[in-house]
Amino acid sequence: MTMTVKLTPELESGLRRYAAASGVAASVVIREAVRQYLVNTPAVQPSAFALGAGLFGRHGGPGDLASTRKAAVAEIWSEKRPATQVPPANNAAHPARRGG
Repeated sequence: MTMTVKLTPELESGLRRYAAASGVAASVVIREAVRQYLVNTPAVQPSAFALGAGLFGRHGGPGDLASTRKAAVAEIWSEKRPATQVPPANNAAHPARRGG
């Protein structure tokens, strides 16, 4: 594979001097430097965004969900558990209760 690498003038002159002094082509020096860099540098872990990129935006919901979450939860709860008849709060209906 052929790649183009842009070097600063100082880096290029240093590379050329090293290659000439070593008797090897500059491309050999570059390949060896890249190989050593990849061997000696720890692998970069993907970010949380990169790991979840395929999931973001797959599931939609109402745009105002954050501001209306309590109402949405109350509506879902009422659908699952319909209100039951609550006996009147009358102490006569519950003789075991005494005023207190």
